[in-house]
Amino acid sequence: MYNKEVRGILIQGNKSYGDITREVLASQETKAPLWWYAAMFVGSVMFLAGIWAIGMTIYKGIGLWGNNNSVAWGWAIINFVWWIGIGHAGTAFSIFLLVLRQKWRTSINRAAEAMTVFAVLAAGLFPMIHMGRIWDAFFIFPYPNTRGLWVNYNSPLFWDVVAISTYLFTSAAFWYLGMIPDLATVRDRSKSKIKKQIYHLMSFGWVGSAKSWLRFEVTAVIVGGLAAPLVIAVHSIVSMDFATSVFSGWHTTIFPPYFVVGAIFSGFAMVLTLMIIIRKEFKLQDFVTDSHLEAIGKILIFVSLIMGSSYATEIFIAWFSGSEGEMYTFFHNRITGDYAVQFWTMVTCNAIIPQLFWFKKVRTNLTWLFIISIIINIGMWFERFNIVITSLSKDFLPANWVEYHATTTEVLIYLGTLGLFIVGVLLFMRFIPMMAMNELKMVNKETSRD
Repeated sequence: MYNKEVRGILIQGNKSYGDITREVLASQETKAPLWWYAAMFVGSVMFLAGIWAIGMTIYKGIGLWGNNNSVAWGWAIINFVWWIGIGHAGTAFSIFLLVLRQKWRTSINRAAEAMTVFAVLAAGLFPMIHMGRIWDAFFIFPYPNTRGLWVNYNSPLFWDVVAISTYLFTSAAFWYLGMIPDLATVRDRSKSKIKKQIYHLMSFGWVGSAKSWLRFEVTAVIVGGLAAPLVIAVHSIVSMDFATSVFSGWHTTIFPPYFVVGAIFSGFAMVLTLMIIIRKEFKLQDFVTDSHLEAIGKILIFVSLIMGSSYATEIFIAWFSGSEGEMYTFFHNRITGDYAVQFWTMVTCNAIIPQLFWFKKVRTNLTWLFIISIIINIGMWFERFNIVITSLSKDFLPANWVEYHATTTEVLIYLGTLGLFIVGVLLFMRFIPMMAMNELKMVNKETSRD
């Protein structure tokens, strides 16, 4: 049984099924606001700039990047891991909160799943680009061939390809599967014959029969069950790119859980950013309530404490190990050395500032929520920078020590992936129901009981 307080938390306004459909689809059935066109223009320019930078990289080579003999991995790997982390939010919301019977997820899961797909698409650009010879990319895909060759299973690059492609296809399938009933609703409400036909194809001719709903629910559970382990597996595999090496700062067993928790942290922060924008600009306060955003804030507090504990554990292990290389990497290169600014930015953004969410006035204030969610993702980017650059820039041979500086080309590629993400999210907002209407109606029905 749900009391009146819980009813207000889930869906406010005492809405009918028709009200839910009309308000969720308002973004598609009305003219797009001016800010949408402005954001689409900015995102498209960023994306085109990134495409140009990728083209120049292919044409002239990796020499356009700031990589050198010591720092063979730069912004490409930093941004790859950062985007993969953001891409974990959708599955975490849709599966883990479902298992925990958290019904407040119904207003947020669709947008989180969309964000996952676009973030993984952005991440998927980097494995092939940073190879240097992109025309040889087919060597890393496991397929039968007449050359008598097979992929190198010892290569972390191959692990990345398998992890990313599997996660992308599974996440996209899970996201699309959940949209089918809502796409049929858009079809039925459409007045344009062309639009009706397009959404008819997209919904696979959904008719909403009892048998269709039964198969839909069973399939959703099966695909969700397959997707859930991937949240753990994908970022664990990415962490092994580092942990299987012998470099100081990388060779540690804490990396798999450390990377997975960090991925969920950055993913939830980006979900918070996105849902605040959707709530504000599309006037969906009755569905994305203060309680929804406060719940995400509470999750971020918990995960932030884990991140802070991970940082402390890494430093303790470096000290306790007695390894000169480990101690130099952490105490002289990161904490007090050339990359101290990046290290303390990471600690401040990820372990200190999120603790403001302990105060109810902060976690119920939209402005503070939005600012801190952005700060968290900045901190998570600096975390990946610290992991990659500080270990590579100073290896076991002091004669090889060198600093790394990103070039304009690398920055433009990163902006291009941001543009891809922005354009994808904007198209999602405009042409796909941003919330799962069937799930909202189910929650509304359950919480309408006294």
